[in-house]
Amino acid sequence: MSDVYPSLALLAEKFGIAQEFWDWKGRHQAISAETITEVLKAFDIDASSPQAADDALTRLEDDRWRRTLPACTVAEEGQGIYINVHVPAGTHVEVYIRLESGETRPAWQVENHAPDRWVDGGHIGEATFWLGADLPTGYHRVIANSFTGSHEASLIVTPSFVGFPGKMRGERIWGYGTQLYSVTSDRSWGIGDLGDLADLITWSGARQFAGYVLINPLHAAEPAPPIEPSPYLPASRRFINPIYIHPESIPEYATLGKEERRRIKALLRQAQEAAEASGIVDRNAVWPLKLEALRIIHAAGMRPARHIAYQDFRSREGVGLRYFALWSALSRAHGQFWSDWPDEFQSPQSPAVAAFAQEHADEVSFFEWLQWIAQTQVSAAQTVADEVGMPVGIVTDLAVGVHRHGAETWMMPEVFAQGMSVGAPPDQYNQSGQDWGQPPWRPDKLEELAYEPFRAMVAAALRRVGGLRVDHIIGMFRLWWVPQGAGPTGGTYVRNNHEAMIGILALEAQRAQALVIGEDLGTVEPWVRDYLSRRGLLGTSVLWFEADHQGQPLDAGHWREYCMASVTTHDLPPTLGYLAGDHVRLRDDLGLLTEPLDEELAASHREQEDWLNKLVDYGLLNPEDRDEPVEVMLALHKFLLHTPSKVLLAGLTDAVGERRAQNQPGTINEYPNWRVPLGDEDGNPIHLEDIFTAELPNRLAAVMNGIQQQPESRWG
Repeated sequence: MSDVYPSLALLAEKFGIAQEFWDWKGRHQAISAETITEVLKAFDIDASSPQAADDALTRLEDDRWRRTLPACTVAEEGQGIYINVHVPAGTHVEVYIRLESGETRPAWQVENHAPDRWVDGGHIGEATFWLGADLPTGYHRVIANSFTGSHEASLIVTPSFVGFPGKMRGERIWGYGTQLYSVTSDRSWGIGDLGDLADLITWSGARQFAGYVLINPLHAAEPAPPIEPSPYLPASRRFINPIYIHPESIPEYATLGKEERRRIKALLRQAQEAAEASGIVDRNAVWPLKLEALRIIHAAGMRPARHIAYQDFRSREGVGLRYFALWSALSRAHGQFWSDWPDEFQSPQSPAVAAFAQEHADEVSFFEWLQWIAQTQVSAAQTVADEVGMPVGIVTDLAVGVHRHGAETWMMPEVFAQGMSVGAPPDQYNQSGQDWGQPPWRPDKLEELAYEPFRAMVAAALRRVGGLRVDHIIGMFRLWWVPQGAGPTGGTYVRNNHEAMIGILALEAQRAQALVIGEDLGTVEPWVRDYLSRRGLLGTSVLWFEADHQGQPLDAGHWREYCMASVTTHDLPPTLGYLAGDHVRLRDDLGLLTEPLDEELAASHREQEDWLNKLVDYGLLNPEDRDEPVEVMLALHKFLLHTPSKVLLAGLTDAVGERRAQNQPGTINEYPNWRVPLGDEDGNPIHLEDIFTAELPNRLAAVMNGIQQQPESRWG
């Protein structure tokens, strides 16, 4: 491992590249110069030698002085904002702010004694302006007028604190968490859809008294098989996967003729039979059949008022929707990996793409229509949540990144770091580390674009839902970048501008009046959780991971108030499977353990014994029930009610007795990740209609509501 020379260290610091970190066992790890150099390449920086690094530092500083205004300034409300302006030395400049509302505010020049800098054959001076401490939250503009012209830049003022939505009225709520695709009904197409979500909300709100339903990301996937099964590896995070549309709930379905309905019913039967035959959530079998049905409905047209609403949706979504629909149509014509398309189609701005759009206008419009329909069905499900009295309703999920060959990397390739993947260093549960195969966003490019791609994504995720869970929210602070081919252990952390990203998330949540939950598990710098709490964003606490400094189960009173507390998570088996040690045996079968199976099982048993003792001490579990898995599962959920946590989560898998995990981190196809249909205690598929009349969900709901027995109705 070569040494990190001074200019390389300065470049690493400038781009937020870690030169060291502490691993999950508390050991200090130094990052090699080779890794840092590879990561800098992804920023278009040549640091292959000390001279190249010195030249890069000089060029970067010159570039900073060439800009009249910084591309984007982000600040919290109530904090003073200063901004540096660069103009030819000795010349006058006037600076003011144009608020989002159109109102203007002056800026005041303050002292700045920085010496002029010689750039491009002339001296450039730096002036500092005070923008004030009373600017309202929003997306504003800073304007600087000088003899070189008028220059504009972005100013984003974010709320200091988000907190809980008003509808919660400061009270604790609980909800069910589920992977929507796994939850099917008698009427669904072999995969859970937005119609099933509305029904699940009706039951869980009206009969179970739940305040929300947490679902997996609804992000868009490939428009044709083979479809990536992981909702956490999408083609786009801004748009919705139309596989979740329930065709018969589209208003135009009611206008179809007898023959069209007959064809759709036949397609429905085929989809259900294919799903039953496969025994898994078979997107590749279901989607082509559902797509054919959707084309039949689309061809029927729509009444004038509906057409107006559709056109308004297209106008609101703008060029982003247009490009996504184009990518969808091109993918069906030329294959899923846009990097394999003919050269003339590899840029959305190319003349060939424009010609394709004109020649295939109906196909492009169809994919735009699918997005509108999907959004209206999400909205309809949230309306159901309002009607059954849920204070939050739908809580959707935001993935960490996107597929390397998906829509977003085609639409805006310059924003992504080439040759890099996002992952995680080794930890207790993934001792070989993880490489998720997703290219990270470049922090420098996001800043240049005033975070517009991030803003559009977050706003879309929060549209007509009650809350948002942000997977691996730590990634908004730092991400583990893995140079391709290096493996997870060959990576390093790269910092994002958390003030900007968390601030924008807070601003969009404030505007949507939504709950925001950050998944802050894993290796986390201690200050990060304090920062999230200060900004009024919730963290995540999973019972099995909550331990004190001695490694013992954390007392209930020491849990966080601002968190979503649960017993388990989708990356572990449901509680009954965890109690049986299924997670340890599965990782052994897949070759993911670095310690012997017997030792890992013994460690898991000790962990469970500690928790059983805690439950008995709290009076939540009768000692004679220590060997009764269902009673233990219920007692573990009772423990959550003794914590101060304001948002509690119960897995729908626990409510039905399921043991199988939805996902085994560190695997792709070795385990049927994200393809396990919801099943009962014996692993048999279970439909929503069966859940509505089952006994165990009522027992779990009574626990979560803090009552002895769950009544039929809250109005009884």
